[in-house]
Amino acid sequence: MSSPLADRMRPKTIDEMVGQRHLLGENMPLRNIIESGFLPNLIFYGPSGTGKTTLARIIAGTTDRKLHHINGTTASTADIKAMVSELDTFAAPNGILLYLDEIQYFNKKQQQILLDYIESGKITLIASTTENPYFYIYSAVLSRCTVFEFKSVTADEIAPAVKRAFAFLENETGAKAEIEDSVIEHICVSCGGDVRKALNFAELCALSAPLKDGKRIITLENASKLTMKNTFRYDKAGDEHYDILSAYQKSMRGSDPDAALHYLARLLEAGDLPSAVRRLLVCAAEDVGLAYPQILPIVKAACDIALQVGLPEAAIPLGDAVVLVATSPKSNTGHDGIYAALDDVRKGKYGRIPRQLQNKHFDGEDNPEKGQNYLYPHDFPNRWVKQQYLPDAIKDRKYYRFGENKTEQAAKEYWKRIKGEEL
Repeated sequence: MSSPLADRMRPKTIDEMVGQRHLLGENMPLRNIIESGFLPNLIFYGPSGTGKTTLARIIAGTTDRKLHHINGTTASTADIKAMVSELDTFAAPNGILLYLDEIQYFNKKQQQILLDYIESGKITLIASTTENPYFYIYSAVLSRCTVFEFKSVTADEIAPAVKRAFAFLENETGAKAEIEDSVIEHICVSCGGDVRKALNFAELCALSAPLKDGKRIITLENASKLTMKNTFRYDKAGDEHYDILSAYQKSMRGSDPDAALHYLARLLEAGDLPSAVRRLLVCAAEDVGLAYPQILPIVKAACDIALQVGLPEAAIPLGDAVVLVATSPKSNTGHDGIYAALDDVRKGKYGRIPRQLQNKHFDGEDNPEKGQNYLYPHDFPNRWVKQQYLPDAIKDRKYYRFGENKTEQAAKEYWKRIKGEEL
């Protein structure tokens, strides 16, 4: 059985690759690293079909180290130990270049086995993942690697690869192809930024095309049938996956339930249930937030149901939740407050925690301020007493501002009455 077209015509050099110009264009960081002759540990993060494996193979061709290719979905601890056993032998005199595909499926123990060898330089790691490496990769491994994010390839960038695919198939089969206008554009738009999928579509179009006078007639009608399931994910302008996610969240934030449902439908038709759920949860917290605090457990419950029942029925609870988020009052005061606080912390704007808040109940002889002096709010009228909670360096800092919605205004009036001051 022949290998897929994407493997048969896999690029041999960086210049033959499509997409990832932000990494591989002239004088771009990853290209410079590869061409420097010094290979650090790398992690490639991004969607399927964006060139992660291809680039790893190209890099492997530039080193004198023995290449091992392991897939995280099938490899066992025994496979790792067998590879490690080759170190310091004639089988791998210069060490090993390990390409670890789908590293997110390696558990912590498996990743830890590699750690000492990565640290010593006996193994140089190139790992790829479709999941966020900061969530799925053991922190000690991650700290020894440089992460590069691969992005979905645009329709315009994919077009040259599809044209080469048809030319490659003509040469391989000996049958010329007569390609109807818009076929290549349609394939590039329908593949969802996945070059491998685009090449597979091209091969399917060629294989299924009728022969006429020794030519394969490749029509837009036939191409549309073969790519039908995938066309829902992107419109005719070739919107990328993250554009749809952005439109989905912004439609909920903008209180447009019709648009929000439309983008939800496109995500679900593409089978991207996790992204639909994740953005919905974020939007409920970020954009509705304190204007309707009860929305968080409601949306969480709807998302749990969706993930439990799966597609296609998941559309029902998600549809309910999306309409609820879109039609609810909006407030981002909690969002703004926490990010203002994070900004201060990251800039070093913090100080010693006030003595009354510290987890100490006795003082050493050298401490001039005896006693914790913490005032327990429940011992005072209305369960509140004035005391300093922020460090001295930022004691007057305001992170939270009450929103204009009914819920937050009610809270504002309550605390204004209790504290006897403007908030």
